[in-house]
Amino acid sequence: MEVRYAPNQDAYRRMTTKELRGAFVFEELFVPHAIAMVYNDIDRAIIGGVVPIREPLRLQASMKEMAAEYFAERREVGVINTGGTGRIRADGKDHAMQVKDVLFIGKGVKEIEFASSDPENPAQFYFVSYPAHAAYPSTRATFAEAEPVRLGSQKEANKRTIYKYIHPGGIKSSQLVMGMTELEEGSVWNTMPAHTHQRRSEVYLYFNVDADSFVVHMMGRPDEARALILRNRQAVISPSWSIHCGSGTRRYSFVWAMGGENQEFSDMDPVPMNELL
Repeated sequence: MEVRYAPNQDAYRRMTTKELRGAFVFEELFVPHAIAMVYNDIDRAIIGGVVPIREPLRLQASMKEMAAEYFAERREVGVINTGGTGRIRADGKDHAMQVKDVLFIGKGVKEIEFASSDPENPAQFYFVSYPAHAAYPSTRATFAEAEPVRLGSQKEANKRTIYKYIHPGGIKSSQLVMGMTELEEGSVWNTMPAHTHQRRSEVYLYFNVDADSFVVHMMGRPDEARALILRNRQAVISPSWSIHCGSGTRRYSFVWAMGGENQEFSDMDPVPMNELL
């Protein structure tokens, strides 16, 4: 497990692009036959990718960083499948996972195992985990069961649908909130106007990004924004003090996950467009 320590809202201003990427961007999460994980000191988030090919992969705790006997001993986990069909076994119960299906794994689940149905088209599981202080039942939601919210317009190049999976009105959790946003053809902007939320951090995973395309992800304080280039299946963490928004060279999708003080999706501090610098 890699460990990352985040700069504060003053230190990032003096960092090079390479240093910013080393602190905030997760470039290699999806490694065949492996589970890749990053432990981040922002809200104690763990971000990971799992690509099982022929053999199942079991999620285990890292004793040095977690001091736990098993991964979900004091944590909850949100998993979304961004690849081929697969399954997740949680304490002996199998959950079939099609593309864009989400599984919430509650605190106290001892066995977590990932598998693919077809080695030629393996599942590509992405997960975000935060500490949990209460145990909620493990629950799966298919893409069709997610709550859709349609926002934006073609005129503003940000017509998109937000799909909510883990939230107070859907799958219950201790603090994790998780969902996905898909942009329509011809739309490229997400999350505009930009915002911060002092009460929680957020992680983005960009996917469905074409090989010759990318997303320009904006971060930093509103009065001194920075830009990071994100490619397919790369993730970025946003501290509570940082804006987060982006624009792609063409349409794309992204998974968002949050943890912190509250779970209200609408709890945002918007930044007026004319204040961004």
